[in-house]
Amino acid sequence: MSVATTRADAGVEGLVAPDPPRSAGRHPAVTFALRAIGPVLLLTTWYAATASGVLTEDVLAGPQDVVGTFAELWADGQLPEALRVSITRAGLGLVLGASTGLVLGVVSGFTRLGEELVDSSMQALRAIPFLALTSLFIVWFGIEEASKILLIGVACTFPMYVNVASGVRNVDRKVVEAARSFGLGRLAVAREVVLPGALPSIFAGLRLSTTLSVIALIAAEEINVTAGLGYLMARATDYLRTDILALCVLLYAVIGLVADLTLRLAERVTMPWRRAVSIR
Repeated sequence: MSVATTRADAGVEGLVAPDPPRSAGRHPAVTFALRAIGPVLLLTTWYAATASGVLTEDVLAGPQDVVGTFAELWADGQLPEALRVSITRAGLGLVLGASTGLVLGVVSGFTRLGEELVDSSMQALRAIPFLALTSLFIVWFGIEEASKILLIGVACTFPMYVNVASGVRNVDRKVVEAARSFGLGRLAVAREVVLPGALPSIFAGLRLSTTLSVIALIAAEEINVTAGLGYLMARATDYLRTDILALCVLLYAVIGLVADLTLRLAERVTMPWRRAVSIR
């Protein structure tokens, strides 16, 4: 045994090995049960209020009526077609807006010139409520699908832009300089260094944009629609069908929830090193 090894052993003699914090393991069933508490309480309260007569059918139909209406509309094909149309609108608007926000965010965050050219205009436009643009879009693009998709796209652009620009600016400049010293050009640095470093912010912006795409979808489907969930809601309003209205509201929520869960799964797969901090 060498002298250095002996001294090292003597130096650590009597010390206690550190006990690093471990993430508290939890069974998936327990996690699912905890997540389900809130929705179950809401459904129970809703059922109790309608069954006891506190909420009458002309105010809000009960959960059992909504389930029956879902089966009826699904069987005759109205609901699948409405879902297809609405999801297509929201998806196209999301792709358009998120892509625009991503490109502008990278341009603004990556170079000072880009920030000077882009940021002031984007901040001014971001202050305009997208609902205020509805009438203008009808005048410019008519009442067909283009105006609806563009309205959703505008709503999705700004949260994506703000998060991407912030994420790009927060990328470690030493890493960028090191990449440039190895001969990478601007496009290669942006693709290989900046975008991977800004991935958390990109996903945050994408999740916000996805939520806004559903909110904007509701507004867009008020523009002279002849198909989609908004059309079902308009017809239900004419006939005071609160069961259909409640069903459409729930479906909007489900669309947003499924989209958000999909993005969270993609984020976990893309960035497996990121985990929520848990305290024992």
